Amino acid sequence: MSKPKKVALLTAGGLAPCLSSAVGGLIERYTEIDPTIEIIAYRGGYKGLLLGDSYKITPEIREKAPLLHRFGGSPIGNSRVKLTNVKDCVKRGLVAEGQDPQKIAADQLVKDGVDVLHTIGGDDTNTAAADLAAFLAKNNYGLTVIGLPKTVDNDVFPIRQSLGAWTAAEQGARYFRNVVAESGSNPRMLIVHEVMGRNCGWLTAATALEYRKLLDREEWVPQIGLSREAYDVAAVFVPEMEVNIADEAKRLRSLMDQHDAVNIFISEGAGVDAIVAEMQAKGQEIPAIPLVTSSSIPSIPESGLVSSLLKCSALKKCWSKSQGILPAQPPPTRTTFA
Repeated sequence: MSKPKKVALLTAGGLAPCLSSAVGGLIERYTEIDPTIEIIAYRGGYKGLLLGDSYKITPEIREKAPLLHRFGGSPIGNSRVKLTNVKDCVKRGLVAEGQDPQKIAADQLVKDGVDVLHTIGGDDTNTAAADLAAFLAKNNYGLTVIGLPKTVDNDVFPIRQSLGAWTAAEQGARYFRNVVAESGSNPRMLIVHEVMGRNCGWLTAATALEYRKLLDREEWVPQIGLSREAYDVAAVFVPEMEVNIADEAKRLRSLMDQHDAVNIFISEGAGVDAIVAEMQAKGQEIPAIPLVTSSSIPSIPESGLVSSLLKCSALKKCWSKSQGILPAQPPPTRTTFA
């Protein structure tokens, strides 16, 4: 591909701690390669592309681009517009009835003189980017679309680190550090840190690792009850692993008896397969939530694995010693990082 004369950026999709930095990094890199390459940024994602609403990246913005690394969010704005969802685009007033959003977007890129479009976003954003790239190629537009994957799940193969993943792990660890400070406030505390990850447990494992690094920096006074063991991670449950619920309940009860506190890190999708199998064995119906694709996933109550653990007799007995402060089957203290 020859050197582009003009490039465009857009951010779209859900939140992740990387969008502002990604925008700043692209501006810096293009300026470093060749400051004569023009840059524009579409305001509000694909919405701005359809409406022809963009920022021109001026020399002053290029000079101050490093400042964007200090901030979260997206300075150029986001939207959840999908170019293949014609009905929604019409409803939002982004295209007129009978118009094809992909063609409107393609024509706008041509009108703006764009050679390369960078889309910074997650699955929907880059699926839309792939659809747009296919449309451009099919209709001989001669434009290039480059998708930058943004996901805290860090599950985009073969990319080693997706945008936002490590920051999410670091911040999730700090958040839990504040929550676990209350572990000594009540007897027999079970604290559950539920982390995003329906099918991938990377963020849960990385968050637990970062949290343990924070503990490594602390000093302890076990002689008066301030022990690392009460603050440490007792279990990490991720979707990729099989969990023997009865054995884990027994192990966690033993830890509770020793340290009067148990801290669990769990992915939102951990244990789903085991719970579904158990429900099916009992002849129970498995409700499903339709996805944007043709597949569906089981609808399991939140913290389903933890609920299953609490129903085990071993952990029930653990809670029965809680001096009446908590019921026999209490909901766990639950923190969610999203």
